[in-house]
Amino acid sequence: MKLYHHPLSGHSHRARLFLSLLDIPHELVLVDLAKGAHKAPEFLKLNPFGQVPVLEDDGVIVTDSVAILVYLAKKLRRGDWLPEDALAAARVQKWLSVAAGEIAYGPAAARLITVFGANFRPEEVLTRAHNLLKQIDAELSGHPFIVAATPTIADVALYSYIASAPEGNVDLADYAHVRAWLARIEALPGFVEFQKTPVGLAA
Repeated sequence: MKLYHHPLSGHSHRARLFLSLLDIPHELVLVDLAKGAHKAPEFLKLNPFGQVPVLEDDGVIVTDSVAILVYLAKKLRRGDWLPEDALAAARVQKWLSVAAGEIAYGPAAARLITVFGANFRPEEVLTRAHNLLKQIDAELSGHPFIVAATPTIADVALYSYIASAPEGNVDLADYAHVRAWLARIEALPGFVEFQKTPVGLAA
């Protein structure tokens, strides 16, 4: 397998983290976002949206970080990471939607301001980030991982931008359950760290 990625992309890290947690041999292919490699014609053939990550699996192309998580779990029949049970699967899907929505417009957007100079209103994204973290912290008060007692792809989808939230000036100090959850994920066999950037509260 090949993973087209960028080390500062939380979306890329989701895919890389799951590949590593599953111990799947893969080749990392750097897409230089600063030089516009994601908009080059050859990359747009892989993903017309011009976004990383992209997974290439023996001629099969999968784009979108959450879609890659689903693809890998289904291909390898890892029901521990993506349950077949209807209710459990629905709970996982709920948090995948949060990863694509509230996470993107909260902690991820806050980090985009400090790391990439994105033109967002800091007070708005910080408010959204803290409102979301309060909900996640409350959810994690009842079980070790976001859906149950064991990790699922929902945890992988949420991890990267929450772990890096301080880079976007989002303080995690008030969220004890979130911080304990981050530590549990980081203790999983095969965990790979999301590259840190010394900005925001992490400076």
